[in-house]
Amino acid sequence: MPGRVVDQTRVNNQIRLIKAKQIRIVADEGQIGIMDIESALKLARERDLDLVEISPDADPPVCKIMDYQKFKFNKGKKLQKSRKKQATLTLKEIRMSPLIGTHDYEFKKLNARKFIGHGDKVKVTIRFRGRELNRRELGEKVLNRLALELEDIAKVELQPKMEGRQMVMILMAL
Repeated sequence: MPGRVVDQTRVNNQIRLIKAKQIRIVADEGQIGIMDIESALKLARERDLDLVEISPDADPPVCKIMDYQKFKFNKGKKLQKSRKKQATLTLKEIRMSPLIGTHDYEFKKLNARKFIGHGDKVKVTIRFRGRELNRRELGEKVLNRLALELEDIAKVELQPKMEGRQMVMILMAL
């Protein structure tokens, strides 16, 4: 599978590939001691567990006696949890005109409220066409009104400012 991360952890017979003659053995109950690879593998088999290389760079290399499948499962769960916490923040855009009608304004406000309720940021854009560019205060008035009406659930992250022929404001959830 492309993009898949390959696990480089050595387990059981793969540990024989280590150039060191002796390895340090650790188990759940603590450190067992330093012994050769064969006797460490034998000890792991007696306990019906796996011998897993933990720290290959140490001198001697550190191996742990544990249930490798359980270890991999828990490691995957932790990775999943950390990815879930990194929730992606999306930016939704709402476009208006400076002379927007009442119904259209209410509809756009409802959408903005819904987006902010989902935790998204909302970029509100007022597009000026033709001579509307001379009446920028109308666009600013619409944006300030929207910010005031949504102040119970959102705060202004970026104050209204001109970007070319449009005025932009960014709202984010409280």
